[in-house]
Amino acid sequence: MAGTAHHDPVAVQDEIIASFRLLPEWLDRYQYLIDLGKRLPPLPEEEKTDDKLLAGCQSRVWLYLEGDAGRITIRANSDAAIVSGLIALLIQVYSGCSARQIVDTEPHFVRAIGLADHLSPTRANGLHAMLNAIKSHAEGLL
Repeated sequence: MAGTAHHDPVAVQDEIIASFRLLPEWLDRYQYLIDLGKRLPPLPEEEKTDDKLLAGCQSRVWLYLEGDAGRITIRANSDAAIVSGLIALLIQVYSGCSARQIVDTEPHFVRAIGLADHLSPTRANGLHAMLNAIKSHAEGLL
């Protein structure tokens, strides 16, 4: 994106939904999630600290929320493949947004692509924990 381009989290979600609709089988969708997770930039080992571990996730998730109310950057990673894919989706939608955009944008892609129905309860809880942490951080900046 060019320096002045505005991040549109709704348009990004529509792109995610379109990508998942190309994969009608859930095994293919899980593989796509895993592939997305593998493309996440790795966090340096020194950043994988306990104070950045997200509570509420069965797998280990390190979450960094940086920036100010005008633009929040999200960096995160997990030791679990599918969870890393979920992180990648949240980063696509919310990283680069203003705090107001994050607070105001519901993750409608979760239901639209069927994640809500196809994630195990522990992964669903982890997704909600990540989303809640991102939204809480944004609310704290407003």
